[in-house]
Amino acid sequence: MLNRPRRLRQNEAIRNMVAETAVNPDALVYPMFVVEGSGIREEIPSMPGQFRFSIDEIIKEVGTFEAIGLKSVLLFGIPDSKDEMATSAYDDDGIVQRAVRAIKAKAPSLYVVTDVCLCEYMSHGHCGIIKNGDVDNDSTLELLAKTAVSHARAGADMVAPSDMMDGRVAAIRKALDENGFQNTPIMAYSAKFASAYYGPFRDAADSAPHFGNRKTYQMDVRNAREAQHEVDLDIEEGADIVMVKPGLAFLDILRQTAETSPVPVAVYNVSGEYSMVKAAAKMGWIDEDAIIRENLLAFRRAGADIIITYHAKEALEKHLF
Repeated sequence: MLNRPRRLRQNEAIRNMVAETAVNPDALVYPMFVVEGSGIREEIPSMPGQFRFSIDEIIKEVGTFEAIGLKSVLLFGIPDSKDEMATSAYDDDGIVQRAVRAIKAKAPSLYVVTDVCLCEYMSHGHCGIIKNGDVDNDSTLELLAKTAVSHARAGADMVAPSDMMDGRVAAIRKALDENGFQNTPIMAYSAKFASAYYGPFRDAADSAPHFGNRKTYQMDVRNAREAQHEVDLDIEEGADIVMVKPGLAFLDILRQTAETSPVPVAVYNVSGEYSMVKAAAKMGWIDEDAIIRENLLAFRRAGADIIITYHAKEALEKHLF
């Protein structure tokens, strides 16, 4: 036989030499949850190894990141106060805004991305203002823009709208520019599906809707062409980075997006994907480190430039790449 592919698999040296895909550690983004109070480091039951931190505790945590090479976080806030206008979302003294200021004071080189959504701040748990039993798209845009500006004012390096309202990227870009934040980039949750993989996150962020579901604004899991349309619209509106969420069940969407997008592409390795790995590992059914490595490589192989993952810290600590 002239062709023997196994020649290039004989030992680790040659396998590493011809490897086609690598995960860039600098491209891993670690999601974190911040809550009101002090001295709080509360493990999330459905997400083993992940915590809700008060600001004083999150400062201690981020202080360890430089040593392991973790360079970016995605911040979610869980307020004490919720109402039907999500007023704590865009309060300059809100939980995310104070956390951003504290993190940047402690670790100025850490790149802080803030999630821009209203579900954690709305008393009903939906991502916008409710009118006639559903989320009203256009009136919600003003609140999202105000939230993004307040995050940038607090020192956020990047804002990431996750609400899936039509036109929100354009509204946020306009508001940022008008308030002197022309250089603050937007990472849009562009192809965000109404997925069952978000269950543990909703426990972590206390953001489950109190009625109905999010299928009138998040995408139908059956649709691929629509995902391309959403990505194209966000880019036209000024998105600097587009995102596919979830990851593992939507690798086809990730590949499709990476092949056509002129801007960098992110993927969100979501809570359900993380928790399934942790549950199977706890039972002894899988090699956890090997599975984490394979999953992150799959995202990279499918075309992700940026990987948002709850595994980021342990992947760096364990030198999985």
